[in-house]
Formats: sequence, structure tokens, C-alpha cells
Amino acid sequence: MDEKEIVIATDMDAVDSESIVVFSKPYSFEGKTYTEVDLSGLEMLTAEDMIAAGKYMTSKKSVSVAPETSVEYACFMASRATDLPIEFFVHLPMKDAAKIKNHFVNFIYGEE
Repeated sequence: MDEKEIVIATDMDAVDSESIVVFSKPYSFEGKTYTEVDLSGLEMLTAEDMIAAGKYMTSKKSVSVAPETSVEYACFMASRATDLPIEFFVHLPMKDAAKIKNHFVNFIYGEE
């Protein structure tokens, strides 16, 4: 079966290009290939999502002084922001997972 390349954000007029994380190489997940992911949904998340992320981290026995700066926390929040399963993010190549984490940390702390 040939995989089709899926581009998450196709209408660049409708999406802030700063919210797009471009992968270093195409990424296959559940039979689809992705070249980027649109994290504009981070704008819609609430403190309730942060609380859920904290509970997720606790359930994984992950302890951190600043959990919001961890890859695991960023993957959870990216999952919430995109409606993609968390497995999509935790199976990303390391370089692209770091891009997701850095984008999330910049989103959280960049506007202070």
C-alpha cells in the first residue's frame, strides 16, 4: 500500500505559520505520512489541560521541578492541541520531539 503524504496545514492564510512545526523528515504514523504538525490549538488550551498534563505525568511516575519544560509534558499538550493521540508525539524521532518541546516552551514562556 502506498502511503500518501499528508500536510496538516494546507491553507496557510488560515493558519499562523509560526504555529507549524516542520519535521526534519517525513514521519509515518498509522499508515499516513506527515511532514509537519499544526500546534495553533495550543491557544485554546486551558489550566484544566495543564492539570490533566500534571496528572498524566504523575501516572507515568515522572517527576520534574519544571514539568512544563519536559518532552513528555509537551507531547501531552501537543496531543491535546491537535487531537492526535499522544503516541503520535512520543514516537517522533528525537530531533522532531525536541522541536515540539521547544515550540511548546516558547509558547508558554515567550509572551511574558
